[in-house]
Amino acid sequence: RRFRQVMQRLLGSFARRSSSMMHASASSLAARQSSTGVPVASPDTTCIRDQTHRRASVRAFAAQAGPVVQPGPPPPVALVSFTRKGAAKTSDPTDPDAHEVGIVEGGQWLWPVPRSKYPRGMTQLIAALHDAGGADGLSPVDALERERVGDPIPLEHVDLLAPIPNPPSVVCVGKNYLEHVGEVDTHLPGISKTAPPELPIIFTKAPTAVTGPGGGIVFPRNVTDQVDYEGELGVVIGKRGKAIAAEDAFDHVFGYTIVNDVTARDVQKRHQQWYLGKSFDGFAPCGPWIVPKRALVDTEGGADPQRLLIGTVVNGERRQGSDTSKMIFDIRTLIETVSRCMTLRPGDIIATGTPAGVGAGMDPKGWLKVGDVCEVTVSGIGTLSNPVVDWE
Repeated sequence: RRFRQVMQRLLGSFARRSSSMMHASASSLAARQSSTGVPVASPDTTCIRDQTHRRASVRAFAAQAGPVVQPGPPPPVALVSFTRKGAAKTSDPTDPDAHEVGIVEGGQWLWPVPRSKYPRGMTQLIAALHDAGGADGLSPVDALERERVGDPIPLEHVDLLAPIPNPPSVVCVGKNYLEHVGEVDTHLPGISKTAPPELPIIFTKAPTAVTGPGGGIVFPRNVTDQVDYEGELGVVIGKRGKAIAAEDAFDHVFGYTIVNDVTARDVQKRHQQWYLGKSFDGFAPCGPWIVPKRALVDTEGGADPQRLLIGTVVNGERRQGSDTSKMIFDIRTLIETVSRCMTLRPGDIIATGTPAGVGAGMDPKGWLKVGDVCEVTVSGIGTLSNPVVDWE
């Protein structure tokens, strides 16, 4: 009896201390947010990074049933690369002379930008707008006033390409949502199916994999039969930088887009690294446009990229549904990590990871097949839709 009484007192003391620590942590988080004005990782993200939670077992499961993520109203301003309907098609859409760039107003009217002003295309336009707006970026009105010349054309009169048809780099992040960690098995050292990663898992995709809205996800027959989708938020870099501190990360961000990190799972495992399995032609759909950071509208009416809904639909069936606040490593941390090792340049894209619900995590497996249509939606940006087509 005396032993039970002692244990009850000890457990009660531990519970009170734990509760006190949790309240103190929340208060400290709120104080840091209000004093600096800088978004701070939520308590949920903070606890994920705690070593105790890192040791916790993680099981694979598909995203829970729920409503399909909606894109919301179109952004006030967005940047696009495009060709005019009826124009002669080129064999190399990445050639700046083969397409135009412009600014879309309210999702309806397109203001073409003279090619003579930005002969190198979208990356040059991004760098110029970023320099003009400084760390805070141009307001949507200022961006329009700066580049708007002539008369607009209806958006439906053009075919949209990937907003950056030939990005300098496509940097990707693996297993960056807790619920996705256990969905995909890998055999690389230091990558576990049972615990969140200690550090961001960074890899790249070939720029030649990029395709735009409506572009085909090419199914490479006789090479793979396990083609999978991964809907992700893409961060577009606007300012060159190396060894960028986390607190300065958003000074280098121009805006945001949507990326589908399509993957051949069997090829990914077969080669013991991810580059080949993720770099087939058409395996990096991007678009439909780039939303400048000050034009982004999050779920609370602000402009925080860590407060966006994200989801994927295949043939009308909901597969993924989450929000960007659930990233294990936030955007600041990703930019700091990547820039320690490589120089980031205007036009670089960082795909920030995918939530649960990929085909590999389903039972039976939900692999893509020829004829499917895969749609990724991020609130505040829009929807990126791509058909799966045969390898001709």
